[in-house]
Order: sequence, then structure tokens, then C-alpha cells
Amino acid sequence: MKISVERSGGIAALTRVWTVHAQTASAKSQWQPIVEACPWDAVPRTVSAAAAEVQGNQPDRFIYSIRAGQRRAALPEQAVTGPWRVLVDSTRAASEDSPARQDNSGPQGPSPA
Repeated sequence: MKISVERSGGIAALTRVWTVHAQTASAKSQWQPIVEACPWDAVPRTVSAAAAEVQGNQPDRFIYSIRAGQRRAALPEQAVTGPWRVLVDSTRAASEDSPARQDNSGPQGPSPA
């Protein structure tokens, strides 16, 4: 399962992408509960739809585009809470811990050697 989080916007309007490839059975079993905990059907699927939901003038806020397998979600920064925050933070941490590795071992990245 490929999980990716793209964060766009902010003051500098830079885009950052964090990706995890959970390919082994062990990695999939660690990531699946995190992905399943998110309410995918309750949020917009596109960045434009997420941006339209933002109340008031908030030009420098981030928008997150999240993909996990066939699932898609787009959330304004202030909506990345609860299980979404866990998924975003875990993906970011695992991606930053081992950027060259194709199969991150779990939500917190690989175990120290």
C-alpha cells in the first residue's frame, strides 16, 4: 500500500510530499489500522473542494492532500485532527526517517539497528 501526504500552501506556497510504501505483510498490518481509523467518506476528495470549505479569509493556511491505496482525501490545515493527524504525522515521520527506503517498516519508521 502506498500512502502519501502532500502539503501545499502556507506563506511561501511551497509543496511538500511525504510517502511511505508499506509492501511487506508486517508493514501493511501496522499501517492498515491507522488508515482505517480515518473517516474517508466524511471529507472532500479534492484540494479545491477542501479549500472551498474553509470559512473566512485564511490565505496562508496549508491544505493537505492524502492518499492511501485507492482512498483520497483533502483537508484544510485546521481539519487535520484526531486520526488524520496520526496518519499525517506518522507518514511524515516514516518518510523523513528513511527517505531512500522503499518499504518503511511501520508508522514510526524502521527500528534502530
